[in-house]
Amino acid sequence: MPAHAPEPDTTTAPTTTADGTDPDPLARERAHLGASRSALRAMREDVQALDIRDVTANWVNAAVLEAQIEERVKALADLSHTPLFFGRLDYLHRVGGAEAEGAEGERFYIGRRHVHDADGDPMVIDWRAPVSQPFYRASKSDPLDVGLRRRFGYTAGDLTAYEDEHLSDPAEAERSSKLLQAEIERPRVGPMRDIVATIQPEQDEIVRSDLGGTVCVQGGPGTGKTAVGLHRVAYLLYAHRDRLARTGTLVIGPNASFLHYIEQVLPTLGELEVKQSTVDDLVASVEVRGTDPVPAAVIKGDARMAEVLRRAVRAHVTLPTEPVVVVRGSRRWRVPAYELEEMVRQLLARDMRYGAAREALPQRIAHAVLVRMEEAGEAPDDRVQDAVARNAAVKAAVKSVWPPVDPAKLVLRLLSDAEFLATHAEGLLTPDEQATILWAKPARSVRSVKWSPADAVLIDEAGDLVARTHSLGHVVLDEAQDLSPMQYRAVGRRCSTGSATVLGDLAQGTTPWATSSWAQALRHLGKSDALVEELTAGFRVPREVIAYASRLLPSISPGLAEVASVRESPGSLEVRETVSPDGTAALDDAVVAACAESLAHEGSIGLIAADARIPALAQALTAAGMPHLSPGQETTAASRLTLVPASLAKGLEYDYVVLDEPAAVVSGEPDERTGLRRLYVALTRAVSGLIVLHSAPLPRALGDDATADPLG
Repeated sequence: MPAHAPEPDTTTAPTTTADGTDPDPLARERAHLGASRSALRAMREDVQALDIRDVTANWVNAAVLEAQIEERVKALADLSHTPLFFGRLDYLHRVGGAEAEGAEGERFYIGRRHVHDADGDPMVIDWRAPVSQPFYRASKSDPLDVGLRRRFGYTAGDLTAYEDEHLSDPAEAERSSKLLQAEIERPRVGPMRDIVATIQPEQDEIVRSDLGGTVCVQGGPGTGKTAVGLHRVAYLLYAHRDRLARTGTLVIGPNASFLHYIEQVLPTLGELEVKQSTVDDLVASVEVRGTDPVPAAVIKGDARMAEVLRRAVRAHVTLPTEPVVVVRGSRRWRVPAYELEEMVRQLLARDMRYGAAREALPQRIAHAVLVRMEEAGEAPDDRVQDAVARNAAVKAAVKSVWPPVDPAKLVLRLLSDAEFLATHAEGLLTPDEQATILWAKPARSVRSVKWSPADAVLIDEAGDLVARTHSLGHVVLDEAQDLSPMQYRAVGRRCSTGSATVLGDLAQGTTPWATSSWAQALRHLGKSDALVEELTAGFRVPREVIAYASRLLPSISPGLAEVASVRESPGSLEVRETVSPDGTAALDDAVVAACAESLAHEGSIGLIAADARIPALAQALTAAGMPHLSPGQETTAASRLTLVPASLAKGLEYDYVVLDEPAAVVSGEPDERTGLRRLYVALTRAVSGLIVLHSAPLPRALGDDATADPLG
């Protein structure tokens, strides 16, 4: 499976020889690329030229149609540095039916979007189309009717190489793809890239799984789980566009820096309308200005709090003791207290949302009045029932029996009123746990409270008990291992009638409430029947680096499978000890020198350090005249160094990483296991090379001889 590039021995004449072979296929492929780009421009120009003046009945229709046309124009944009197609499939037979004897099979170019010529014939097939699937799944053992698979190599948007794989030729041995490997290892600057050209069979299976089912992907560093989740969204929008256009999709990430890092993946795949959010933003019905001590945050995030809140909400209902008397004209209609009590008990037994039951109660009272009217010979209709339901006496009775509940005020009372909390937490929270979450100084009002992130989640839960949360068609939840049970519930409410793609790595759980098993997490999410898939093949992190980081697995996540990297890169790991009388200052100098050394390579550089070390390192870099960015700021060719607090490193990747003082990363966390997990994250952010610098002893979990061969 040789890779071909425009070397001196490549023939340039794009003609066919007498034996039917093409002496310069690269020129022909470049010509097809040029023609495809021209066709895409023509498709865009056709949309831009549409005149809708004679097809819209009013200004509302015109505005809607103009917006749709504008979105279509955006989707047809040609991204100059993004390959329009990256592969080709030559089928042995006609797809979808038998061919005439002697006829050739069909040929399809596989790319990021569909492109057709002026006659409507396809020039590029969307990677999500069924006919494209064999590009990712076909193999020597199962060629799926593919005779030849061709991969293309690009440099700055120009087609510069190709590589052929003859799947139906038994004489050609199975080989690894050099272009595929080069694409995986290609240095990057800027946000996260898509992996559409490098999707592996096990990844493709997850990407194309059905919309109706929830999928949970356990994947170690470098296995591509985040990209798989994003490509799954793009695939589902292709396969179920009408349905998801109505119900909506959402990508949830751990922080704003992470969302900024991934935000360009979907647009390169032609999807512009997928919303992104953090869990904190998702539940932001109040302003968050405070933080909780870890013990309080853990209890507030515990699933038991859901039952505490449910009890507290339902406690607002009181059984009626007085009848309701409705006056209409000269007649008085009486509904006795025992009948009202039966209505209330029935509504409570149905376990409806508090607000929905409150809206149903006046209609039930009105119905009881209408029954009496009919028994007296009257013929009331629905308008009469609605009028009775709005009667002052009925409204007063409902307010007394089933008063409105404000979710924020309810949580305020729970966390400031010891007696109220004790009543509803009895048998759920111990007295010590109750004391842990009670505020020492109760706030006067909802606005004066310095709400914490965990408080906002409690308010969201209470809000759902009052009124059902809107459900989306599909939600992607990344870095899911760090969520608390109550946060899982908050996300689950957003896809209660839809499906989800859950992405994470149990070994990278760095919150005190991090989940210990996916079964537990999925239960809280409301998706216990989800399919759990494990990605164990690593494509991004070099084998030497992941093997070194995996020394921590027995301490941080016993029993979890180690990532088996397919990339061997000798020299990709260096562990350097700084020994000097001036200690920290010498380490700072060594870190600056390592950054300069890494910047000599092509690609992005990440300097990762314990949060407490960031100010000192920023000062050292500035003093050395080395400009640097913060996470979330986009790297450019002129500014490739990012200074990353260890707490924000999760989910990010850099071509080269300099890791400062592992012991400080560990000690910066509230407990050793969380610290070692944070270190595991930091050690696995490098795609091409990692330099570990330390002056303090390395954590014992890394082994006695940190400089030994990590594969030994």
